[in-house]
Amino acid sequence: MRCPSCGAMETRVIETRTADEGRIVRRRRECPECSNRFTTYEKAEEKRTLRVIKKDGSRETFDRDKIIRGIGRACEKLPVSLEQIEDLASKIEDDLKGEGFGEVPVSEIGRRVMDGLRKVNQVAYVRFASVYREFTDLQSFQHEIARLIGEKEVSRNGEES
Repeated sequence: MRCPSCGAMETRVIETRTADEGRIVRRRRECPECSNRFTTYEKAEEKRTLRVIKKDGSRETFDRDKIIRGIGRACEKLPVSLEQIEDLASKIEDDLKGEGFGEVPVSEIGRRVMDGLRKVNQVAYVRFASVYREFTDLQSFQHEIARLIGEKEVSRNGEES
């Protein structure tokens, strides 16, 4: 592995760990030339790529990092850990691939993100929904919040029975 700092061709591995439930190998490396330390990630290349059909009909390769960024923006300054965000993104990706999707509409991905965020943090859910569903006025927010409150009341009454 080439050192990103000095360009030396040989680096040594200091530590190796698995990440993302064993699907990624994380290696901490050090350059013997300049003593720079850096991290590399190894991931098996998947034969079957998932494609996303965007709103305008164009297609692009599925990018899990885009989901993480979107969820991260919705969860900003909320008590939601990076691990929860990554777990949600991984679950969505795994579910889509496991269900045999070759191409998936962006609306399906957004729906799954909203479903996941509803369980993780309701404020993050409303934030994401406001962008995803393109809320344009306060009534849109009020309607969505009222719907969440109604769901909570129904589940609370169901538990008490």
